[in-house]
Amino acid sequence: MDQITESSKAAITEAPSFVQRRSRKWPLWIGLLILVAAGAVVWWQRPQPELRPANDRRNAVPMSIVPATVEKGNINVILDALGTVTSIGTVTVRTQISGQLIKVAFKEGEDVKKGDLLAEIDSRPYEAVLAQTKGQLARDEAILKGAQVDLVRYRGLAAQKAVPSQTLDQQIALVAQYEGTVEADRAQVQSAEVNVQYCHILAPVDGRIGLRQVDQGNYITPGDANGIVVITQLEPISVLFTLPEDELAAIAKRLRAGAVLTVTAYDRAGANKIADGELQTFDSQIDATTGTIKLRAQFENENRSLYPNQFVNIRLLVDEHKDVAILPASAVQRGIPGTYVYLINSDDTVMVNKIVLGITEGERVEVLSGLSPGDRIVSDGADKLRDGAKIALRSENQPGAPAQPGPENAKAKRSGKGKAP
Repeated sequence: MDQITESSKAAITEAPSFVQRRSRKWPLWIGLLILVAAGAVVWWQRPQPELRPANDRRNAVPMSIVPATVEKGNINVILDALGTVTSIGTVTVRTQISGQLIKVAFKEGEDVKKGDLLAEIDSRPYEAVLAQTKGQLARDEAILKGAQVDLVRYRGLAAQKAVPSQTLDQQIALVAQYEGTVEADRAQVQSAEVNVQYCHILAPVDGRIGLRQVDQGNYITPGDANGIVVITQLEPISVLFTLPEDELAAIAKRLRAGAVLTVTAYDRAGANKIADGELQTFDSQIDATTGTIKLRAQFENENRSLYPNQFVNIRLLVDEHKDVAILPASAVQRGIPGTYVYLINSDDTVMVNKIVLGITEGERVEVLSGLSPGDRIVSDGADKLRDGAKIALRSENQPGAPAQPGPENAKAKRSGKGKAP
């Protein structure tokens, strides 16, 4: 009990000193807080630096651009399409009679002319039939002549009332019957002669011989599906292609006026020109499923650059707009104002100029309104421009903008150690 009492007394005597030490630290913290608050007020009320608009900062240094001049010239109205080369004449040569193929007179891949001999069939059976029909014709012609002589005699006797008129009428009918028989015999002779001619198979058109479908010695008939050979006409040749139905009115108008529309064929990549031709005609109806019209162009194809079923790119020259304002396609911008360009002012600044475009030919665009020939516009470097921006001109061969002054160059310039321009 005495120990507890002594410790309690010691704690009671030390408590005031602890409270006194802690109370001494509070003014220090309060002072620090007052200093921080005063510093914040001073920083907040400091003079603010003048801020320039973003456009002024961007345009403080002239933007490097490539200029272009609006030209006056002619521009073509060209329609692009996909086409397939088709032969004007493709003929599968078949025999028109049955018989043994005794001769093949062509070589695969060679050119033939109309009327050239291609193959021969054994003609002996058909020559025998021809001789038989000719003999029958000669016999019936002799019978007819005898009946005609009798008819002349009966007419004389009938005039003298020596024979009844019935006998004369019968003779007249008999002569007519023999005349019909002779005409039938002559037709049979002609048919036999045609069959003999069919034994010599001739080329029906000019063209290129394909691969042989039957060998010599085989028995061939008109019902053979593959025939003997296929002849394809390559000179001239045509291309079938399709265009949207909306383009038909302009094409039809030009054709009715007697214009010759030029058609150019390019390869599959559309880079290399193959041949030049002319538009011949278009189909008599529009395809309702695709809304397109089919057209045919013809090419002389003297160098054999086009072959049937070849895929080509077609460019049809429909019309030509003369003496119009033309600018490069790279100068055309599209945005909130619509279609516009950056027009270069005399003080080396640019302004947004709205334009209305016409047709496009490659990298050239027709301008219907908004520009005049001779106006200077921005062709390259317009992506960072704004209305009223300062510009610095450069040529197309110069890849980038002029060098901007960096920290080291600026420091050297201020110190007078930089190189003279």
